[in-house]
Amino acid sequence: MDDNLALRAGRLLAQHVGSVAAAELHLEKHLPVAAGIGGGSADAAATLRALRELWRLAIDDAELAAIGARLGADIPVCVRSETAWVSGIGERVEPGPPLPELGVVLVNPRRPLPTATVFAARQGGFAAPAPRLAEPPRDAVAFARWLAALRNDLTAAAIGLAPEIGDVLAALGNLAGALLVRMSGSGATCFALFENRAAAMRARDALAAAEPRWWCAAGGLIAGGGVSR
Repeated sequence: MDDNLALRAGRLLAQHVGSVAAAELHLEKHLPVAAGIGGGSADAAATLRALRELWRLAIDDAELAAIGARLGADIPVCVRSETAWVSGIGERVEPGPPLPELGVVLVNPRRPLPTATVFAARQGGFAAPAPRLAEPPRDAVAFARWLAALRNDLTAAAIGLAPEIGDVLAALGNLAGALLVRMSGSGATCFALFENRAAAMRARDALAAAEPRWWCAAGGLIAGGGVSR
């Protein structure tokens, strides 16, 4: 697949440094296609970082992110792979605060939804930039409370194109222990936050049993930003 984002990232890096070195990439994916959770961008960023090490390139993260930005607006923040504030179209990335322990459930109705299509359908302006946190949230409840005042400006357009997103959001909101429910990116994946990974896993199991046609996954953050699956 010559249009795969990871492959394109590797070729772009080689072109950038004038390298003739070779590499073999093996990509194993378990995410829905065009799901709005940055799967392709994360693959491309991981490829850039891996090839930097393999080819022993003297390139810092900022330069690597700039290379990635030529392929997609989400790649720079994925290169950093840490909590961050993102602005512009994704090219401006600043360090964010450490996050508390929390759990997350991701659900996709198995409906591909290309980002460009959602943006084309969007009407109205964008919300004001999110205010910065005065201090790191002390726990998942405090973090969810802060996020509750924010919105995803693409949600209405995405639901207009894929009404089942509304069903997913409603189902997530009905899960025991759900602290916050939102659509991710341009959809169609949606998520719910929980106090910890264990609560998220229980909620995922309950929803997967009730809606076997949907793609459901769960995981969490360890206090400080580490990921648990």
